[in-house]
Amino acid sequence: MDKQLTQEELAEKVGVTRQTIGLLEKEKYNPTIALGLKLCKVLNKSLDQLFWLEEDENEK
Repeated sequence: MDKQLTQEELAEKVGVTRQTIGLLEKEKYNPTIALGLKLCKVLNKSLDQLFWLEEDENEK
């Protein structure tokens, strides 16, 4: 089940600013483990589901 939250709502639930959520979505900010876990709890997702990096073709 996907939560339909705005950036502002999600930010409020995890204790950060809307701008922080925007930067996370754009992959321009790496959260602390604590923030990552809060996001997982609110969104009912695992760390892998939220933060898994796809393998770059150049890394093979």
